Amino acid sequence: MEAARCVLRYLKGTAGFGIPLKASSEMKLSGFCDSDWGVCPLSRRSLTGYFVQLSESPISWKTKKQAIVSRSSTEAEHRSMVVATSELVRLRSLLASLGVFLHQPMQLFCDSQAALHIAKNPVFHERMKHIELDCHFVREKVVAGILTLSHVETKDQPVYIFTKALGKRKFQYLQSKLGLTSLSAPT
Repeated sequence: MEAARCVLRYLKGTAGFGIPLKASSEMKLSGFCDSDWGVCPLSRRSLTGYFVQLSESPISWKTKKQAIVSRSSTEAEHRSMVVATSELVRLRSLLASLGVFLHQPMQLFCDSQAALHIAKNPVFHERMKHIELDCHFVREKVVAGILTLSHVETKDQPVYIFTKALGKRKFQYLQSKLGLTSLSAPT
């Protein structure tokens, strides 16, 4: 009952928030991905989250428990990178079918240096064979020039709002990074 009250207080306090779609001459897709390793206390499955922007406007986001148990935090992060890459490719295809062609590569931000290294490295080690297919999917998009991978500092990772329990200050900071604005506040 207390959790329900917290949710209702949150909804009441954010009723005036909205997601503005900003006009921009430069059309580009960018995404952020993150995971929380082994967060489920029952199944020890990790949580995957991503957030996608078209120019500066948020257009897609999702949080979901991963289908299998990851053996490491790097593996969990890489699986979130694969899910985010799939969403970016899907949105690029949708935009192309609507006659909007993107001339710049899509950009994917991740806060895990290890996951970025695995995605960029064509050499596989014995202990990575179980995620090799996922690695090939992301690398294929990088080699084709339609995706670039970049590091984002952990403190600036907006997807944390979907995957981690946060304090009020951190939550509000990341909420502003997502592009949420108060529609009732003066501009």
